[in-house]
Amino acid sequence: MSDDGLIVLRTVRQLLAGAGPVFNQGERVEANTSTLWTYLLALPGLAGVSLNWAAVALGLVCSVAGVGFALDAARRLFGGARWMAPFGALVVVALPPFWDFGTSGLETGLIVGWLGLTWWLLVGRLEAHRSGGGGRAWPVASVLGLAPLVRPDLALFGLAAAAALVVLERGRGWRRIAGLAAVAAALPLAYEVFRAGYYGLLVPGTALAKEASTSRWRQGYHYLRDLTDTYWLVVPVLIGLVAAVLLLVRLRRTATVATAVVVAVPWVSSALLATYVTRVGGDFMHGRMLLPALFCLTLPLAAVPFTRRTAVPVLAMAAWAATSLLALRPAYDTLGPNWIANERLYYVVIVDRPNPIVAEDFVDHPVAPEGVAELAGAPGPSLALPGPGPDGLRWWLFPTPDRPSTITWLNLGVTGELAPLDTRVLDGVGLTHPLATHATSVPDGRIGHDKDLPPEWFVADSGTTETGFVDPAGIAAARAALACPATQELLASYRDPLTLDRFVRNVTGALERTSYRYDRDPRVAAQCLPVE
Repeated sequence: MSDDGLIVLRTVRQLLAGAGPVFNQGERVEANTSTLWTYLLALPGLAGVSLNWAAVALGLVCSVAGVGFALDAARRLFGGARWMAPFGALVVVALPPFWDFGTSGLETGLIVGWLGLTWWLLVGRLEAHRSGGGGRAWPVASVLGLAPLVRPDLALFGLAAAAALVVLERGRGWRRIAGLAAVAAALPLAYEVFRAGYYGLLVPGTALAKEASTSRWRQGYHYLRDLTDTYWLVVPVLIGLVAAVLLLVRLRRTATVATAVVVAVPWVSSALLATYVTRVGGDFMHGRMLLPALFCLTLPLAAVPFTRRTAVPVLAMAAWAATSLLALRPAYDTLGPNWIANERLYYVVIVDRPNPIVAEDFVDHPVAPEGVAELAGAPGPSLALPGPGPDGLRWWLFPTPDRPSTITWLNLGVTGELAPLDTRVLDGVGLTHPLATHATSVPDGRIGHDKDLPPEWFVADSGTTETGFVDPAGIAAARAALACPATQELLASYRDPLTLDRFVRNVTGALERTSYRYDRDPRVAAQCLPVE
């Protein structure tokens, strides 16, 4: 279970406890990128099943189902050849990042499952098109519409698949196309209205925390090479190209324009997804954000007819897969170059557990449990903030009689797993704290962690009268910055009671609020000048 997977589980626990889909009670913040994964995990929670184990098991089931759908779609795509060999599917099962993140508590398993199902449904419509265009297309449209709810960037795959669906269905009239578009758009549009009114933003808070609209090509290139070089991915790609050429020669007489369009969907989507991830700088977790693009790349050739013509590439792919399974791993243990981490191994090492999953597995985390214990032992509501001590880092307590108890630490998932649900758990990178979400980033900071809000903001917002180790002048500047009209409106959008008036104001101001930024330096932000 990764730290970010534990972040998801805290939101689910708050939802099941009646506090709503939030990370902290009384603050409407969307801390999870995958909407569908959040609500899907709530189902076993309603039955009293351990959410930690449910996340692991459900991710595994979705991952296996996605690969299964891909295999069957390939079987049908090639006309039910007598002998089929797993081919592209070997690329998926042979990569350790697929194992790690498929059962990490994150939405990777759901992504694989959704991509496999969508591709399987699209190939089904291709079969119907070949036989005269019968059958129902609305299931395909409804599943396509889930793309931004599975993960916003999957809309790239959804749009490509929607274009193919139009090609397949255009012979049945544009009224039908319009109906399918309405089916696909209904749920994501409804949720977007809910998001704007409830959270006050047009995108998940995580998208702003990681500034998903910015360009960091150099870092993205390092992230891409971190995956491709580790597992010699140029080898399966070249083998796949050979197999594709051999199969194209075999199918050239029976292939149609519709077939070509459908087959192009996952390959075009793979290029778009990989380009997007590279553009935004990738991620700090080894391989994770490139897995959807890689899975898309394998879909048309997940399984191939096993003949004398294809035997050599099939055996070559099997040899590469065996090598990857047995020998290929990142050159670093926990943290590698360019701040890219082997996420699973990192937590295995720091908590000294082979497979940390439930709360008890994280009690030996080197920092978070101490802060939770300090806060639990405080005489009243307090802010627990890490700061300098005589022997290194120590936890400082600031009394906050008018605010709930609050703890701030980078590893939100572990801290939120150990802290009670009525304790606010905040971070400086903006995943759960809008003050950090809307602040400017540290230039060339670690990807996904480059907000790094200074402690003055936490102290100023807590209502405490103490300053502790924090500069009093900085605290005063932060208080002045918090009084800026635009920042006051930001705070009200997620803290005020959700009345009808507040909902409407959140919707109408969502665009401006989403783009609002201020300087992370409170002395600059106190001038109330937004950053362009």
